Amino acid sequence: MNTIHYIIVTVAFLLAGAPNAAAQTDRNLIRQGNRAFKTQKWAAAETQYRKAISKNQKNPQAIYNLGCALLMQQKDSLAMVQFGNAAQLEPNLFRRSKSYHNMGVVMQNHREYAQAIEYYKMALRCNPQDNETRYNLALCKKLLKNNPQNQNNKDKNNKDKNKDKNKKDKNKNDKNKDKDKNKDKNKDDQNKNDQNKNNKDKNKDKNKNKNSNPNQQNQDKMSRDNAEQLLNAAIQQEQATKRKLQKAMSQPRRKAYDKNW
Repeated sequence: MNTIHYIIVTVAFLLAGAPNAAAQTDRNLIRQGNRAFKTQKWAAAETQYRKAISKNQKNPQAIYNLGCALLMQQKDSLAMVQFGNAAQLEPNLFRRSKSYHNMGVVMQNHREYAQAIEYYKMALRCNPQDNETRYNLALCKKLLKNNPQNQNNKDKNNKDKNKDKNKKDKNKNDKNKDKDKNKDKNKDDQNKNDQNKNNKDKNKDKNKNKNSNPNQQNQDKMSRDNAEQLLNAAIQQEQATKRKLQKAMSQPRRKAYDKNW
């Protein structure tokens, strides 16, 4: 007995009248949508309700009726959004309970009994006299008790989804970690290459200095050889002079006469 509440609330609201032309326009569109809904023209009703919402985006009756039209077209996820929006905008608890009731019906049809129970409870808080909601609540509790495996499988699926998400996040973090590691490694390699380059430049300068030193060493060697040659020549010359002097001293001296012209 999954009863869907719709439209009746809107008709009651329309009877109150409207203070301005803009409000009358969106209410007229709601009325047109209601007529299409009663003849089971769900798509036409949806169009009129959307037009009404475009005129007044805060009209909870238009939003609620749009959810009903979507639900009849088996657009459950879209209908849930509209019922949720209508429940937030609706100040009247009686009308708000109908949005929660229909949300519970959607969850019950999808065998999401735990969530359906929560929506039925919310509906009863707004309208404790709603026997249809109370009946659906009791039915969902019984179904949940008789089919715990179904709920456990859904919980397991959610857990597996979270596990897969965590695994993806971990892989992403590991990938970023490896990226940082490679970045540090590349930085170390760059530093190592820079160090090798510096060492190579130093060795090059050293070899350059070393290669330039032989010329200097050759010059120094030539200077030493020249000095030794000069010294030897001086010694030889001194010895020769000494020999000449000794020879001259061994011979008789002759007196030199100056000419007197």
